[in-house]
Amino acid sequence: RDDLLSSGFWAASAGAVRAPLGRSAEPPARCVCYGLGRFGACPAARYQLAFLLLLLEELRVPPGQCSLFDPAFSPREAAALRQLGMRLLPENEEGKHDVEGSATVFYMVHCGKALYNNLLWRNWSAEALSKMVIIGNSFRGMEERLLSRVLERDYSYIAKVLKGTEEAALPAHPRYLDTFNDTSVHWFPPQKLQEISPEVWDFLEEPMYQDCEDLEIIRREDGAE
Repeated sequence: RDDLLSSGFWAASAGAVRAPLGRSAEPPARCVCYGLGRFGACPAARYQLAFLLLLLEELRVPPGQCSLFDPAFSPREAAALRQLGMRLLPENEEGKHDVEGSATVFYMVHCGKALYNNLLWRNWSAEALSKMVIIGNSFRGMEERLLSRVLERDYSYIAKVLKGTEEAALPAHPRYLDTFNDTSVHWFPPQKLQEISPEVWDFLEEPMYQDCEDLEIIRREDGAE
């Protein structure tokens, strides 16, 4: 935490974090964090946890309104998160978390594309998406790196929401190039969501990833095994 503050990285990142707030009448009431990783053993994961704590302070979201899940958490790491006042989700949602009408920040640094796609599917309406902010891998970067047919076939909800997305990248910093690279703040202004055609909203098929060759997600049944 002190490193992020003293290096200037947090101060430089705060502008991107605040960007959606200036365009929304409803400040976030809660936060959901996926894929934080083994912060007990990995320095990058510790920096990401420190960033999360600063994020909660900045957004004035109480730690008790922050829920986390990563199948890799050890019992000791889970206990440390509880000691910080945060909650652990009881099961692997595969990213399918409903905002349930509350403005919610999803903190998902370096998560697999399927996790973002599942989250969008679960909240596939203009009303729900307008209440979401996603901090994670750049959607524009995904669009640039993937063949359009692959993006539309395997991650169709990411492909469909691009027209309705605003994105602000976190700044590059030499100390954190591997920790926060390709990370952006995404939000979905109602006026931009209106540009998406009605038939796109009507398609609500749950993603299955049967033809996906590089699925970057731990399924619920994998965790049980």
